[in-house]
Amino acid sequence: MGITNLEYQTFLQILQEELVPAMGCTEPIALAYCAALARKNLGYLPNKVLIEVSGNILKNVKSVVVPNTNGQKGIEAAVAAGLLYGKPELVLQVISEVTEEEKNALPAYMENTEFVVETCKSDEVLDIRITAYNDDASAKVRIARSHSFVTLIEKNNEVIYEHALLEEKRAEQLDRKCLSVEKIIDFANMVHIDDVKDTLQRQIDFNSAIAKEGLKNPYGANVGKVLLNHYGNDVSIRARAMAAAGSDARMSGCELPVIINSGSGNQGMTASLPVIEYAKELSVSDEILYRALVVSNLITIHLKTGIGRLSAYCGVVSAGAGAASGIAYLHGGGYDAIAHTIVNALATVSGMICDGAKPSCAGKIASAVEAGLLGYRMYLDGQQFYGGDGIISKGVENTIENIGRLGSDGMKETDEEIIRIMLNC
Repeated sequence: MGITNLEYQTFLQILQEELVPAMGCTEPIALAYCAALARKNLGYLPNKVLIEVSGNILKNVKSVVVPNTNGQKGIEAAVAAGLLYGKPELVLQVISEVTEEEKNALPAYMENTEFVVETCKSDEVLDIRITAYNDDASAKVRIARSHSFVTLIEKNNEVIYEHALLEEKRAEQLDRKCLSVEKIIDFANMVHIDDVKDTLQRQIDFNSAIAKEGLKNPYGANVGKVLLNHYGNDVSIRARAMAAAGSDARMSGCELPVIINSGSGNQGMTASLPVIEYAKELSVSDEILYRALVVSNLITIHLKTGIGRLSAYCGVVSAGAGAASGIAYLHGGGYDAIAHTIVNALATVSGMICDGAKPSCAGKIASAVEAGLLGYRMYLDGQQFYGGDGIISKGVENTIENIGRLGSDGMKETDEEIIRIMLNC
Protein backbone atom coordinates (compact mmCIF):
# COMPACT_ATOMS: atom_id res chain seq x y z
CA MET A 1 0.00 0.00 0.00
CA GLY A 2 2.77 2.44 0.90
CA ILE A 3 2.78 5.58 3.02
CA THR A 4 2.67 9.11 1.62
CA ASN A 5 4.85 11.81 3.14
CA LEU A 6 1.74 13.46 4.61
CA GLU A 7 0.67 10.19 6.22
CA TYR A 8 4.18 9.65 7.55
CA GLN A 9 4.19 13.04 9.26
CA THR A 10 0.63 12.49 10.53
CA PHE A 11 1.54 9.14 12.09
CA LEU A 12 4.53 10.74 13.80
CA GLN A 13 2.35 13.54 15.13
CA ILE A 14 -0.22 11.07 16.44
CA LEU A 15 2.47 9.22 18.42
CA GLN A 16 3.83 12.49 19.81
CA GLU A 17 0.36 13.71 20.79
CA GLU A 18 -0.76 10.47 22.39
CA LEU A 19 2.38 9.15 24.12
CA VAL A 20 2.79 11.82 26.78
CA PRO A 21 3.66 11.55 30.48
CA ALA A 22 1.10 11.66 33.26
CA MET A 23 1.40 11.02 36.98
CA GLY A 24 -1.64 9.31 38.42
CA CYS A 25 -4.90 8.28 36.81
CA THR A 26 -5.62 10.78 34.06
CA GLU A 27 -9.17 11.74 35.15
CA PRO A 28 -8.27 12.96 38.68
CA ILE A 29 -5.12 14.52 37.23
CA ALA A 30 -7.25 16.37 34.65
CA LEU A 31 -9.33 17.67 37.57
CA ALA A 32 -6.18 18.79 39.38
CA TYR A 33 -4.92 20.50 36.22
CA CYS A 34 -8.22 22.31 35.73
CA ALA A 35 -8.20 23.37 39.39
CA ALA A 36 -4.62 24.63 39.22
CA LEU A 37 -5.53 26.78 36.22
CA ALA A 38 -8.56 28.13 38.10
CA ARG A 39 -6.44 29.15 41.07
CA LYS A 40 -3.82 30.74 38.82
CA ASN A 41 -6.46 32.88 37.13
CA LEU A 42 -8.25 33.69 40.37
CA GLY A 43 -4.99 34.89 41.90
CA TYR A 44 -5.90 33.57 45.34
CA LEU A 45 -6.43 30.27 47.09
CA PRO A 46 -10.22 29.82 46.92
CA ASN A 47 -12.47 29.24 49.91
CA LYS A 48 -15.35 27.85 47.83
CA VAL A 49 -15.27 25.66 44.73
CA LEU A 50 -18.01 24.53 42.36
CA ILE A 51 -17.02 21.36 40.48
CA GLU A 52 -19.21 20.34 37.54
CA VAL A 53 -18.27 17.10 35.79
CA SER A 54 -19.64 14.61 33.29
CA GLY A 55 -20.67 11.17 34.48
CA ASN A 56 -17.55 9.48 33.18
CA ILE A 57 -15.35 11.77 35.26
CA LEU A 58 -17.35 10.78 38.34
CA LYS A 59 -16.92 7.13 37.40
CA ASN A 60 -13.18 7.31 36.87
CA VAL A 61 -12.30 9.37 39.93
CA LYS A 62 -14.48 7.76 42.59
CA SER A 63 -12.29 4.80 43.56
CA VAL A 64 -8.73 5.65 42.56
CA VAL A 65 -6.05 7.05 44.86
CA VAL A 66 -4.82 10.53 43.92
CA PRO A 67 -1.01 10.64 44.08
CA ASN A 68 0.71 13.04 46.47
CA THR A 69 -2.35 13.29 48.74
CA ASN A 70 -1.30 10.76 51.40
CA GLY A 71 -3.72 8.17 50.03
CA GLN A 72 -6.88 10.21 49.49
CA LYS A 73 -9.47 9.34 46.86
CA GLY A 74 -12.17 11.24 45.06
CA ILE A 75 -13.03 14.42 43.21
CA GLU A 76 -12.57 16.80 46.13
CA ALA A 77 -9.10 15.45 46.90
CA ALA A 78 -7.97 15.79 43.27
CA VAL A 79 -9.32 19.34 42.99
CA ALA A 80 -7.96 20.41 46.38
CA ALA A 81 -4.50 19.12 45.50
CA GLY A 82 -4.56 21.05 42.23
CA LEU A 83 -5.67 24.21 44.01
CA LEU A 84 -3.26 23.98 46.91
CA TYR A 85 -0.03 22.96 45.20
CA GLY A 86 -0.68 22.22 41.54
CA LYS A 87 1.69 23.63 38.92
CA PRO A 88 -0.40 24.06 35.75
CA GLU A 89 2.67 24.38 33.54
CA LEU A 90 3.32 20.68 34.23
CA VAL A 91 -0.06 19.77 32.66
CA LEU A 92 -0.77 16.06 33.39
CA GLN A 93 2.07 16.00 35.91
CA VAL A 94 0.47 18.97 37.65
CA ILE A 95 0.84 17.59 41.21
CA SER A 96 4.16 15.81 40.72
CA GLU A 97 6.31 18.42 42.47
CA VAL A 98 5.04 18.60 46.04
CA THR A 99 6.69 19.07 49.42
CA GLU A 100 5.76 17.08 52.51
CA GLU A 101 4.59 20.32 54.12
CA GLU A 102 2.19 20.95 51.24
CA LYS A 103 0.81 17.41 51.36
CA ASN A 104 0.30 17.65 55.11
CA ALA A 105 -1.63 20.90 54.66
CA LEU A 106 -4.19 19.27 52.37
CA PRO A 107 -6.63 17.87 55.01
CA ALA A 108 -6.99 21.21 56.76
CA TYR A 109 -7.54 23.03 53.49
CA MET A 110 -10.23 20.56 52.47
CA GLU A 111 -11.94 20.88 55.84
CA ASN A 112 -12.01 24.67 55.67
CA THR A 113 -13.07 24.98 52.03
CA GLU A 114 -16.57 24.47 50.64
CA PHE A 115 -16.60 21.96 47.77
CA VAL A 116 -19.79 21.53 45.76
CA VAL A 117 -19.81 18.67 43.23
CA GLU A 118 -22.48 18.46 40.55
CA THR A 119 -22.96 16.52 37.34
CA CYS A 120 -23.22 18.66 34.25
CA LYS A 121 -25.37 18.10 31.20
CA SER A 122 -22.99 17.93 28.28
CA ASP A 123 -22.59 16.42 24.86
CA GLU A 124 -19.00 15.68 25.82
CA VAL A 125 -18.23 12.42 27.60
CA LEU A 126 -15.20 14.09 29.18
CA ASP A 127 -16.20 17.45 30.63
CA ILE A 128 -14.81 19.33 33.65
CA ARG A 129 -15.86 22.80 34.79
CA ILE A 130 -14.33 24.27 37.94
CA THR A 131 -15.34 27.64 39.36
CA ALA A 132 -13.16 28.90 42.20
CA TYR A 133 -14.34 31.66 44.55
CA ASN A 134 -12.57 33.92 47.00
CA ASP A 135 -14.99 36.38 48.55
CA ASP A 136 -16.32 38.41 45.59
CA ALA A 137 -13.77 37.17 43.07
CA SER A 138 -14.22 34.11 40.87
CA ALA A 139 -12.47 32.20 38.10
CA LYS A 140 -13.88 29.42 35.94
CA VAL A 141 -11.99 26.93 33.78
CA ARG A 142 -13.44 24.28 31.50
CA ILE A 143 -11.62 21.24 30.10
CA ALA A 144 -13.50 19.09 27.59
CA ARG A 145 -13.09 16.23 25.11
CA SER A 146 -9.52 15.38 26.10
CA HIS A 147 -7.75 15.51 29.45
CA SER A 148 -5.75 18.69 28.90
CA PHE A 149 -7.83 20.57 26.32
CA VAL A 150 -8.78 23.91 27.89
CA THR A 151 -11.82 25.41 26.18
CA LEU A 152 -12.77 28.29 28.49
CA ILE A 153 -11.32 30.59 31.13
CA GLU A 154 -13.45 33.24 32.83
CA LYS A 155 -12.54 35.72 35.55
CA ASN A 156 -15.27 37.51 37.47
CA ASN A 157 -17.79 36.27 34.88
CA GLU A 158 -15.87 37.79 31.98
CA VAL A 159 -14.41 35.57 29.29
CA ILE A 160 -10.66 36.09 29.13
CA TYR A 161 -9.88 32.99 27.06
CA GLU A 162 -12.15 30.96 24.87
CA HIS A 163 -10.72 28.25 22.70
CA ALA A 164 -13.22 27.70 19.91
CA LEU A 165 -11.33 24.59 18.99
CA LEU A 166 -13.76 21.87 19.92
CA GLU A 167 -14.48 21.63 16.22
CA GLU A 168 -10.76 21.63 15.48
CA LYS A 169 -10.31 18.97 18.13
CA ARG A 170 -12.89 16.89 16.35
CA ALA A 171 -10.91 17.39 13.15
CA GLU A 172 -7.79 16.25 14.99
CA GLN A 173 -9.59 13.07 15.97
CA LEU A 174 -10.63 12.62 12.36
CA ASP A 175 -6.92 12.53 11.52
CA ARG A 176 -6.79 9.23 13.39
CA LYS A 177 -9.10 7.81 10.79
CA CYS A 178 -6.24 7.80 8.31
CA LEU A 179 -4.94 4.87 10.37
CA SER A 180 -5.44 1.34 9.13
CA VAL A 181 -3.80 -1.91 10.13
CA GLU A 182 -2.04 -2.19 6.79
CA LYS A 183 -0.73 1.38 6.85
CA ILE A 184 0.39 1.06 10.47
CA ILE A 185 2.52 -1.96 9.55
CA ASP A 186 3.93 -0.17 6.50
CA PHE A 187 4.80 2.83 8.68
CA ALA A 188 6.43 0.65 11.33
CA ASN A 189 8.57 -1.02 8.66
CA MET A 190 9.77 2.24 7.10
CA VAL A 191 9.89 4.79 9.93
CA HIS A 192 13.27 6.37 10.56
CA ILE A 193 14.14 5.22 14.06
CA ASP A 194 15.50 8.64 15.05
CA ASP A 195 12.01 10.05 14.44
CA VAL A 196 10.46 7.85 17.14
CA LYS A 197 13.34 6.79 19.37
CA ASP A 198 13.00 9.47 22.06
CA THR A 199 9.23 9.07 22.33
CA LEU A 200 9.38 5.29 22.58
CA GLN A 201 12.43 5.09 24.83
CA ARG A 202 10.66 7.35 27.30
CA GLN A 203 7.70 4.96 27.21
CA ILE A 204 10.02 2.01 27.84
CA ASP A 205 11.78 3.74 30.74
CA PHE A 206 8.75 5.22 32.50
CA ASN A 207 6.41 2.27 32.15
CA SER A 208 9.05 -0.30 33.05
CA ALA A 209 9.90 1.66 36.20
CA ILE A 210 6.34 1.74 37.53
CA ALA A 211 5.81 -1.96 36.68
CA LYS A 212 8.90 -2.88 38.69
CA GLU A 213 7.61 -0.73 41.54
CA GLY A 214 4.29 -2.59 41.39
CA LEU A 215 6.05 -5.93 41.72
CA LYS A 216 8.39 -4.74 44.47
CA ASN A 217 5.87 -3.20 46.87
CA PRO A 218 2.27 -3.96 47.90
CA TYR A 219 -0.23 -1.99 45.82
CA GLY A 220 -3.91 -2.64 45.26
CA ALA A 221 -4.72 -6.33 44.89
CA ASN A 222 -1.16 -7.18 43.76
CA VAL A 223 -2.42 -8.84 40.57
CA GLY A 224 1.04 -8.81 39.01
CA LYS A 225 2.50 -10.70 41.97
CA VAL A 226 -0.39 -13.17 42.01
CA LEU A 227 0.27 -14.06 38.37
CA LEU A 228 3.96 -14.72 38.99
CA ASN A 229 3.32 -16.59 42.25
CA HIS A 230 0.79 -19.02 40.78
CA TYR A 231 1.35 -19.28 37.04
CA GLY A 232 5.12 -19.47 36.72
CA ASN A 233 7.75 -17.43 34.96
CA ASP A 234 6.98 -18.07 31.30
CA VAL A 235 7.29 -14.97 29.13
CA SER A 236 3.53 -14.95 28.51
CA ILE A 237 2.95 -14.74 32.27
CA ARG A 238 5.63 -12.09 32.74
CA ALA A 239 4.07 -10.04 29.98
CA ARG A 240 0.72 -10.05 31.75
CA ALA A 241 2.29 -9.56 35.18
CA MET A 242 4.34 -6.51 34.22
CA ALA A 243 1.35 -4.73 32.71
CA ALA A 244 -0.86 -5.64 35.66
CA ALA A 245 1.79 -4.60 38.20
CA GLY A 246 2.08 -1.18 36.60
CA SER A 247 -1.66 -0.76 37.07
CA ASP A 248 -1.48 -2.14 40.62
CA ALA A 249 0.89 0.70 41.49
CA ARG A 250 -0.76 3.45 39.49
CA MET A 251 -4.32 2.83 40.69
CA SER A 252 -3.14 2.92 44.30
CA GLY A 253 -1.41 6.27 44.21
CA CYS A 254 2.15 5.48 43.10
CA GLU A 255 3.91 8.75 42.39
CA LEU A 256 5.87 7.56 39.36
CA PRO A 257 4.77 8.88 35.95
CA VAL A 258 3.64 6.71 33.06
CA ILE A 259 3.44 7.28 29.32
CA ILE A 260 -0.20 7.20 28.38
CA ASN A 261 -1.94 6.06 25.21
CA SER A 262 -5.33 7.42 24.09
CA GLY A 263 -5.56 9.44 27.30
CA SER A 264 -5.03 6.43 29.59
CA GLY A 265 -2.04 5.26 31.58
CA ASN A 266 -3.49 1.76 31.88
CA GLN A 267 -3.75 1.61 28.10
CA GLY A 268 -0.25 3.01 27.72
CA MET A 269 1.19 0.34 30.01
CA THR A 270 -0.85 -2.46 28.43
CA ALA A 271 0.23 -1.47 24.92
CA SER A 272 3.92 -1.35 25.84
CA LEU A 273 4.98 -3.57 28.74
CA PRO A 274 4.06 -6.98 27.24
CA VAL A 275 5.92 -6.04 24.04
CA ILE A 276 8.98 -4.97 26.05
CA GLU A 277 8.94 -8.27 27.96
CA TYR A 278 8.76 -10.35 24.79
CA ALA A 279 11.55 -8.29 23.23
CA LYS A 280 13.80 -9.22 26.14
CA GLU A 281 12.89 -12.89 25.81
CA LEU A 282 13.61 -12.89 22.08
CA SER A 283 16.79 -10.79 22.45
CA VAL A 284 15.79 -8.54 19.57
CA SER A 285 17.57 -5.31 18.76
CA ASP A 286 16.41 -1.95 20.06
CA GLU A 287 15.36 -1.06 16.54
CA ILE A 288 13.01 -4.05 16.25
CA LEU A 289 11.55 -3.24 19.68
CA TYR A 290 10.89 0.35 18.64
CA ARG A 291 9.16 -0.80 15.45
CA ALA A 292 7.05 -3.30 17.40
CA LEU A 293 6.06 -0.53 19.83
CA VAL A 294 5.03 1.63 16.87
CA VAL A 295 2.70 -1.21 15.86
CA SER A 296 1.28 -1.79 19.34
CA ASN A 297 0.72 1.90 20.10
CA LEU A 298 -0.81 2.82 16.76
CA ILE A 299 -3.05 -0.27 16.69
CA THR A 300 -4.29 0.70 20.16
CA ILE A 301 -4.98 4.26 19.01
CA HIS A 302 -6.69 2.96 15.86
CA LEU A 303 -8.97 0.71 17.88
CA LYS A 304 -9.76 3.50 20.36
CA THR A 305 -10.55 6.16 17.76
CA GLY A 306 -14.07 4.97 17.07
CA ILE A 307 -14.79 4.24 20.73
CA GLY A 308 -13.67 7.59 22.13
CA ARG A 309 -11.62 8.62 25.14
CA LEU A 310 -14.10 7.42 27.77
CA SER A 311 -16.78 4.76 27.42
CA ALA A 312 -18.43 1.81 29.10
CA TYR A 313 -16.13 -0.30 26.90
CA CYS A 314 -12.91 -1.08 28.76
CA GLY A 315 -10.02 0.52 26.89
CA VAL A 316 -7.47 -2.13 27.81
CA VAL A 317 -9.24 -4.53 25.45
CA SER A 318 -7.93 -2.35 22.61
CA ALA A 319 -4.51 -2.08 24.22
CA GLY A 320 -4.31 -5.85 24.78
CA ALA A 321 -4.97 -6.39 21.08
CA GLY A 322 -2.38 -3.73 20.31
CA ALA A 323 0.20 -5.41 22.53
CA ALA A 324 -0.40 -8.80 20.91
CA SER A 325 0.00 -7.15 17.51
CA GLY A 326 3.37 -5.82 18.61
CA ILE A 327 4.34 -9.27 19.87
CA ALA A 328 3.32 -10.81 16.54
CA TYR A 329 5.54 -8.23 14.82
CA LEU A 330 8.47 -9.18 17.09
CA HIS A 331 8.07 -12.76 15.85
CA GLY A 332 8.26 -11.63 12.24
CA GLY A 333 4.52 -11.53 11.65
CA GLY A 334 3.13 -9.29 8.92
CA TYR A 335 -0.33 -8.08 7.98
CA ASP A 336 -2.08 -11.46 8.05
CA ALA A 337 -0.71 -12.38 11.48
CA ILE A 338 -1.56 -9.01 13.00
CA ALA A 339 -5.01 -8.71 11.42
CA HIS A 340 -6.02 -12.19 12.60
CA THR A 341 -4.59 -11.51 16.07
CA ILE A 342 -6.70 -8.36 16.40
CA VAL A 343 -9.93 -9.99 15.22
CA ASN A 344 -9.45 -13.06 17.41
CA ALA A 345 -8.73 -10.91 20.46
CA LEU A 346 -11.70 -8.60 19.89
CA ALA A 347 -14.00 -11.57 19.39
CA THR A 348 -12.97 -12.89 22.79
CA VAL A 349 -13.16 -10.00 25.28
CA SER A 350 -15.06 -7.14 23.63
CA GLY A 351 -17.79 -6.07 26.01
CA MET A 352 -15.61 -5.99 29.12
CA ILE A 353 -17.02 -3.00 30.95
CA CYS A 354 -15.23 0.06 32.27
CA ASP A 355 -16.52 0.71 35.79
CA GLY A 356 -13.98 3.38 36.60
CA ALA A 357 -10.35 3.47 37.64
CA LYS A 358 -9.54 1.25 40.62
CA PRO A 359 -7.40 -1.79 41.60
CA SER A 360 -9.41 -4.29 39.54
CA CYS A 361 -8.17 -2.57 36.37
CA ALA A 362 -5.01 -4.68 36.82
CA GLY A 363 -7.07 -7.87 36.54
CA LYS A 364 -8.74 -6.59 33.39
CA ILE A 365 -5.35 -5.78 31.91
CA ALA A 366 -4.16 -9.34 32.58
CA SER A 367 -7.27 -10.71 30.86
CA ALA A 368 -6.94 -8.38 27.86
CA VAL A 369 -3.28 -9.29 27.30
CA GLU A 370 -4.10 -13.00 27.58
CA ALA A 371 -6.90 -12.58 25.02
CA GLY A 372 -4.46 -10.88 22.68
CA LEU A 373 -1.90 -13.66 23.10
CA LEU A 374 -4.61 -16.27 22.53
CA GLY A 375 -5.56 -14.45 19.34
CA TYR A 376 -1.99 -14.66 18.09
CA ARG A 377 -1.61 -18.32 19.06
CA MET A 378 -4.83 -19.13 17.22
CA TYR A 379 -3.34 -17.57 14.10
CA LEU A 380 -0.18 -19.65 14.51
CA ASP A 381 -2.31 -22.81 14.63
CA GLY A 382 -4.38 -21.80 11.62
CA GLN A 383 -7.47 -21.08 13.70
CA GLN A 384 -9.65 -17.99 13.58
CA PHE A 385 -13.05 -16.49 14.23
CA TYR A 386 -14.98 -15.68 11.06
CA GLY A 387 -17.18 -12.88 9.82
CA GLY A 388 -20.70 -13.47 11.07
CA ASP A 389 -19.48 -14.82 14.42
CA GLY A 390 -21.28 -12.33 16.63
CA ILE A 391 -20.00 -8.80 16.09
CA ILE A 392 -17.12 -9.97 13.88
CA SER A 393 -17.27 -8.95 10.22
CA LYS A 394 -15.15 -10.12 7.34
CA GLY A 395 -12.07 -7.91 7.21
CA VAL A 396 -10.19 -6.46 10.16
CA GLU A 397 -11.19 -2.85 9.43
CA ASN A 398 -14.88 -3.78 9.33
CA THR A 399 -14.52 -5.51 12.69
CA ILE A 400 -12.73 -2.46 14.14
CA GLU A 401 -15.59 -0.28 12.90
CA ASN A 402 -18.10 -2.58 14.63
CA ILE A 403 -16.17 -2.30 17.90
CA GLY A 404 -16.23 1.49 17.59
CA ARG A 405 -20.01 1.42 17.22
CA LEU A 406 -20.35 -0.94 20.16
CA GLY A 407 -18.20 1.19 22.45
CA SER A 408 -19.41 4.65 21.48
CA ASP A 409 -23.09 4.08 20.66
CA GLY A 410 -24.19 0.63 21.79
CA MET A 411 -22.94 0.93 25.36
CA LYS A 412 -24.23 4.43 26.18
CA GLU A 413 -27.07 3.08 28.33
CA THR A 414 -24.68 0.61 29.92
CA ASP A 415 -22.42 3.51 30.84
CA GLU A 416 -25.29 5.40 32.46
CA GLU A 417 -26.33 2.34 34.46
CA ILE A 418 -22.74 1.72 35.60
CA ILE A 419 -22.55 5.29 36.88
CA ARG A 420 -25.88 4.94 38.73
CA ILE A 421 -24.69 1.70 40.34
CA MET A 422 -21.36 3.23 41.36
CA LEU A 423 -22.98 6.28 42.91
CA ASN A 424 -25.06 4.00 45.14
CA CYS A 425 -22.13 1.85 46.28
